[in-house]
Amino acid sequence: MQSLPRITVEVPVLSVGSGLSDYEQLGSYVHGLRRPQGLHLTLLHIGILEDFSRDVAEWTNGITSPDAVISRTVGWLRSLPVLEGFSGRAERLILLGGGSISGLEVDVPERVHDYQASLLQGLRELLDGLLVDHVDDFILSSRALGFRHPRWTPHVAVGRPQTKDRGPWPIPPLTVQCGESRIRNARFLPAVA
Repeated sequence: MQSLPRITVEVPVLSVGSGLSDYEQLGSYVHGLRRPQGLHLTLLHIGILEDFSRDVAEWTNGITSPDAVISRTVGWLRSLPVLEGFSGRAERLILLGGGSISGLEVDVPERVHDYQASLLQGLRELLDGLLVDHVDDFILSSRALGFRHPRWTPHVAVGRPQTKDRGPWPIPPLTVQCGESRIRNARFLPAVA
């Protein structure tokens, strides 16, 4: 059985450093270096849409149905403006996911922070419209959303850490070139009226 896809708003990473060899040097810091073709920087994680709809339905004690959550969420995602591509800079690796993943911490332009903040505000408004009370508490407790920290740290996951050390680890500075924002797994979003 194929697992359901996770839905995120992200930007693809087009290049790291001045060539493939710059990226491959990160292999001396991490195990299982990810393929460069799949690298991305997540702006907002929605998770598995069915799980998200169930979280909202449970939080609202069934006042908002899972079908209503899916319909409104898909409509909201499809109406999001596109963030233009940008360049960032990475100078260190950080631990992610409770310590199981290493990522490049990326210094991004202020407009990227503004866009991400607008996504989070849009999510709050979406949830308010879905009759979720205590929206920030819901965001931090939703299993589907998976927020661990209220503050967003721009990062690109690259592999498993080589040491048990908590980091961060300095690396030679790298330019990270990112493309336009997109909805990951958008092809799996259901058609809604």
